[in-house]
Amino acid sequence: MKVIYFDTETTGLDFTENHIIELAMLIVEDGRIVEEYDEFINVGYDLPSRITEITGITDEMLIVEGVSEKSVAKDLKRRLTPGTLMIAHNCQFDLSFVYSLLKRHYPLEADGIVGNLDWLDTVTVLKDRKEFPHKLIDAVKYYGIEEVNFHRAIDDTKALYDVVQAMVSERPDLEEYINVFGYNPKWGVSGPKFNFIEYKRQYFNKRIVPSYAILPKK
Repeated sequence: MKVIYFDTETTGLDFTENHIIELAMLIVEDGRIVEEYDEFINVGYDLPSRITEITGITDEMLIVEGVSEKSVAKDLKRRLTPGTLMIAHNCQFDLSFVYSLLKRHYPLEADGIVGNLDWLDTVTVLKDRKEFPHKLIDAVKYYGIEEVNFHRAIDDTKALYDVVQAMVSERPDLEEYINVFGYNPKWGVSGPKFNFIEYKRQYFNKRIVPSYAILPKK
């Protein structure tokens, strides 16, 4: 089985206007890490100062170390093979940006690429297990994992890998969450609704829910 843990850093929150500036993937096949992928993307314009403050990524880093978005789209197309399980923390956000990137460069193939994959959102799982808040840094603390340089995609991806292993050890029911994204009913679904994802209203829990009560409410 092929699993890709992934994360993005972006120029903002709107996938229709903003762009990925760093994409990281930790690729696992048959339980073994086979590749660490981490690329800066030169988006061709100055970063908002707030993004540099949060991520530590500068315009100079993107100019000197960044590759073209087209190159990253090609890398994604080659690696996102049908049946691959894609795992991200707040997966709706990262999926929206990855889809938008692919759509710009492979407009006729993007829907098929993302639609032939499986998706797991660890925020949805975390809300069934731990009290608020539910950021990746909170998951790391909950499970006693060594902290990393958060808001850098490759470090977040490595932390995510450790979080998922801890979740499996805690209760091995992650398969139940595949292609199911919970959302806060107050705010609704952020970004596009993908037809291969089941979206469910989800409220916070103060403790791990019983096994018979997992998954968001319909």
